[in-house]
Amino acid sequence: MVTATKEKVDWNLGVDAAFLFETIGFEPTGEEQARILRCRKPKKLVVGGDQSGKSKEAAKDWLLHWFEDRVRNPGEPLLYWLVAMDYERTRAEFDYIKEDLLKLGMPVDASKRVDPGYIQVKLKGETKPSLRIETKSGKDPRTLAMFAPHGIIVCEASQIDLETYWKCLSRIAPRNAWLHMSGTFEGSLGWYPGLAAAWAHGTKDEQSFRLPSPTNYHLYPGGVNDPKILALRQQTSDAFYLERIMGIAAPPKGMVFGTEFRPDIHIREVEYDPALPIYIWEDPGYGHAHAIEVAQIAQGGQVRVFDEVFERGIITEDMIQICKMRPWWGNRNKTLVIDPHYQTQHHATHSVEDIWRAVPTYDTVAGGGGAGLVAATMQRVGISEGTERMKSFLKVNPLTGEPGIVFSPKCKGVLSELGAYPNPFDGQTKVYSWKMDREGNVIGDEPDDRYNDGCKAIIYGLVERFGLVTTSGNEFFTMKRYGTGDSRKRGHLKKRERVYAR
Repeated sequence: MVTATKEKVDWNLGVDAAFLFETIGFEPTGEEQARILRCRKPKKLVVGGDQSGKSKEAAKDWLLHWFEDRVRNPGEPLLYWLVAMDYERTRAEFDYIKEDLLKLGMPVDASKRVDPGYIQVKLKGETKPSLRIETKSGKDPRTLAMFAPHGIIVCEASQIDLETYWKCLSRIAPRNAWLHMSGTFEGSLGWYPGLAAAWAHGTKDEQSFRLPSPTNYHLYPGGVNDPKILALRQQTSDAFYLERIMGIAAPPKGMVFGTEFRPDIHIREVEYDPALPIYIWEDPGYGHAHAIEVAQIAQGGQVRVFDEVFERGIITEDMIQICKMRPWWGNRNKTLVIDPHYQTQHHATHSVEDIWRAVPTYDTVAGGGGAGLVAATMQRVGISEGTERMKSFLKVNPLTGEPGIVFSPKCKGVLSELGAYPNPFDGQTKVYSWKMDREGNVIGDEPDDRYNDGCKAIIYGLVERFGLVTTSGNEFFTMKRYGTGDSRKRGHLKKRERVYAR
């Protein structure tokens, strides 16, 4: 009987895992990699530097899971998925797993291609394969819609979108299966860095790890002091070195909602509910984004931003026409809030407020519904006051575990301003941020008035609906509100007033 060597036991992998790895000739590159393999939580996320060995680690983790799953599911055929943004990004894990099975003496049947590809094992006496591994592409959601695997490896996970991650979660749920994600940061914004940070301290079922490039002693025998690593540090920016080499998120400094907004918490699959009122929050623009954020308030008070019209170079009349094509326009209970900086501005012969007021109170739309529009206008709200109101809704209620506001992934305009997605117009990172000097210090007490159109629309909507976070003395501002009343007969909107403490 072959026993693990002293060196193998030193990694504290356990006798079975040490024996298995010795059989295939594998040894961890260091404590960082061994620590990942020791962890047997069902959900793991690995942030690896370039050439850190993250694909090989994922393949070895699969090997351990396979042996564990055989014990948990005796006699049951086992199914696994390799998921990536496209098929080719599954290649490394596919080849490592195939190679390891061959080293174990398994009768491997594997496709030459990975688009799609498979690896399967049918032992002597079996009528069908007892093991099958399939490659899946996030670009084709249909490939993630069938069956429930016993485990999923997400390859280059930072490159898949949040919706693909959700699909993976839904597929592992029926079997209480495991999920292993690994990837190199492609930037420090978005759902993947947020999830890595959220899992860093671990939960019962989740854990994230870092696997920096210098830990791969095969390529960098000198570790962080290896000449190749030192050269990379000197030749690249600090952000690139931290993200791509060390696996450390380096988000842009000075993000207005950088600590409050988390994609894994605040982005949800929220849908329009015909039984609830609609809130339309608008920040007009032409040279910059023209944002309309559409929300509903669920029972319990959670604000759910479920739709968005986010365009550039589009006038208000055209934005309204886009809204009228959406399924929710037929809801007869809709409240509009316009950014007060624009509500009375005249770009031609009419103000933005006039243009909206000209929309027939009850016009014909698909399904026989009517506009039912209530247009509320308001005086300006201070930037710091509005920011605090937004932050108050981003907070998670410690009793319910739910945030005060969530966003559909369809709302990519406002989510790009919050740092979850690239800018929808040019694909660049453009986040609502504080003004900064060249040394990265915040200047002044007001954010840069850019890349905030969706955020401002939501802030004014929240203030109109819920008021400000605090009051200050006896100072008040007046908020005008236009209601339907009996205006269906008169064909125009009725004016009302509301007063809020400022």
